[in-house]
Amino acid sequence: MKTQLFHTLQDLRRRHQPVAVVTNPLSGDQALVTADEQQGALMLGDEALTRVRQMLGEDVSGSIDGLFVRVYGPPWSMVLIGAVHIAQALAPMAALAGFEVTVIDPRSAFATSARFPGVTLIADWPNEALQRIPPTARTAVISLTHDPKIDDVGLIEALRSPAFFIGALGSTRTHARRKDRLREAGFTDEQLARIAAPVGLDLGGRLPGEIAVAVIAEAVGVRRGRRRQRP
Repeated sequence: MKTQLFHTLQDLRRRHQPVAVVTNPLSGDQALVTADEQQGALMLGDEALTRVRQMLGEDVSGSIDGLFVRVYGPPWSMVLIGAVHIAQALAPMAALAGFEVTVIDPRSAFATSARFPGVTLIADWPNEALQRIPPTARTAVISLTHDPKIDDVGLIEALRSPAFFIGALGSTRTHARRKDRLREAGFTDEQLARIAAPVGLDLGGRLPGEIAVAVIAEAVGVRRGRRRQRP
């Protein structure tokens, strides 16, 4: 890859902007394709450009008409609010599923590297943390504490964001009370419908690890376009 094209690619990836590198294996010419422009020695026609942008939107690499397309999408991330037992099981599962994991909990005694090795930890209130690292359209935010003082402020910030998945633990009755509080904070029923609660596929599990399996399964399903229908 030519030096200037390489630097442009690195800059786009640092800014978490989706980009595809298209290579002609015969000539070696390459192009960088984003949602609104292309650059490089290889110039794609309208049909090929449309197909590359479709691959870009689907986050899928492959080949078209003898050209190799390598897609670089922004990272998927998962923010867990609450350094609880379920989070300890969920964090490594999420990492294996391709998420960059962050655990937020103002209780510094819980948010420790000994309990969460290799995970980004933020010992702060969720609203303050999410204002510093705002969720993107490739972020899942999941509240796990059962403490409204911690969960609610995090959910408020998540609802204000384009997060692709927002989940919260708690029974149906607990979630009904939660929705009442969030309505008082100014959210509509349509906005509150974004919260998957009780979060997780209905697998019948009760142990922290079993609940974590249900939660990661639902998040991955939504990431792949399969959203669970709740009554």
